Amino acid sequence: MKVDYIVVGIGLAGISFCEQLKKHKKTFVVFDNASQLSSTVAGGLYNPVVLKRFTSVWKSKEQLEIALPLYAHLEKELKVTLDYKVPVYRKFASLEEQNDWFAASDKPLLSEYLSEKLIKNKNHAVEASFGFGEVLNTGRIDVKTMIEAYKADLLKNKLLFEEAFNHNAITDHNTIQYKNITTTNIVFSEGYGIKQNPYFNNLPLVPAKGELIIIHAPDLKINYVLKAGVFLIPLENDLYIVGATYEWKDLSNNITEEAKETLLNKLKKLINCSFKVINQVAGIRPTVKDRRPLVGQHHTHKNLFVLNGLGTRGVMIGPYVAKQLYNFIENNAPLESDIDINRFKRNV
Repeated sequence: MKVDYIVVGIGLAGISFCEQLKKHKKTFVVFDNASQLSSTVAGGLYNPVVLKRFTSVWKSKEQLEIALPLYAHLEKELKVTLDYKVPVYRKFASLEEQNDWFAASDKPLLSEYLSEKLIKNKNHAVEASFGFGEVLNTGRIDVKTMIEAYKADLLKNKLLFEEAFNHNAITDHNTIQYKNITTTNIVFSEGYGIKQNPYFNNLPLVPAKGELIIIHAPDLKINYVLKAGVFLIPLENDLYIVGATYEWKDLSNNITEEAKETLLNKLKKLINCSFKVINQVAGIRPTVKDRRPLVGQHHTHKNLFVLNGLGTRGVMIGPYVAKQLYNFIENNAPLESDIDINRFKRNV
């Protein structure tokens, strides 16, 4: 078999890059053994504002201009619903926070995203005496549905190998030979699995375990994402995602009672209605200390590339950096210095 690309990993990064390949009529196959769960357990929010500090997300406008049309395209291609337009409400804890919000809403990068209207709380099930600020142009991507549908489509077209990629089986680094596949380039989008990749395992990826719970709360009745210590994300049928935790020592995909209690303690300060926990999930986020992705080319093997480190905002940034990597490989367009792995020259 001969293809233009092998893509390793089919989370948010892998799907975004495969879509670039499809768009430009490049041939490819994908290897994925479903070992990395960060994308499938992601809350999937796209939100252009850092709500802890009322600041703009890096390149948020540029990211959304690429990401949202891609998800709309995938909805049509895969015949699934992925993009749920839902506002994000930031709960105010004080008058000072209200003032900080309104001051931020005057800043050029934030004015189109932060509503200047104070929303009073009328829901007796929510504790919010100082009301909310609304973030505009937000929503939720159903990442789990997207990945499942995308993998099913790849399988149907015989483009997916559901097995671990053996890095040691690459026998030629000029025209790459991998088992019975000949290819020109390999793109590694393995998430935390990059730590087992001998070509890129020295990159400064910081794994952060995250856990979410899903609750059933029939009396809550909110149709917006609520941010106040935790994210409360509405689903259908009175179900809500509550998340997320951060853990840097336990890097298993096992759920923990400690994370559950942490989320429940924060949730009980936010709502006062009855609810039931019906599920809990965990995954390892591939994060980077400077909060920028890891994108680039191996320093020796020039046809090996990495697309990783999307962190907590993967639904926004994934399509943006995938386009950059494609243009870098195919059109010799320079990568932005903020995402280029060469910013860590001592480690690459």
